[in-house]
Amino acid sequence: MVDLQLTDRARPPGESERRTPRREQRDAEAGCPKDDTPGCTKQACGIRDAWDAFRESGAAVFGVSPDSEKSHAKFKQKYGLPFALLADPDHTLAERYGFWVEKSFAGKKYMGIERSTVVIGPDGTVTRVLRRVKPDQHAAQVLAALVGLPVHTGLG
Repeated sequence: MVDLQLTDRARPPGESERRTPRREQRDAEAGCPKDDTPGCTKQACGIRDAWDAFRESGAAVFGVSPDSEKSHAKFKQKYGLPFALLADPDHTLAERYGFWVEKSFAGKKYMGIERSTVVIGPDGTVTRVLRRVKPDQHAAQVLAALVGLPVHTGLG
């Protein structure tokens, strides 16, 4: 069960989004490595473009990354994102879900967020985990998971 305090720039100063289970509602928490990069932009805009379907599902959607509240506010405004972007600067949530992983780029290894999503049921338990999602398939995969359909990952 998740009980964390993360911040969302859209809230008044000093307030934060407390991530606790809510009855009668599912959550989708999408981890994204970095605001305003090609992959995260495609991932976030895919959710934005399917927002009516997400609303109809009855689920709350949250984007989570180690970026700052300021970065999130700029990213959210630039692309008209209708969902909360939560700052996880110390990667507490990413570590809890196992999405803080060793990555490599140009021969260098570093720690970062694996693009993944968890679906949390009304009782606060994780009901689905989507690992290493592809940005252009992400929105459809999350919607399928929220409504209980099989998720096609395209991973063979």
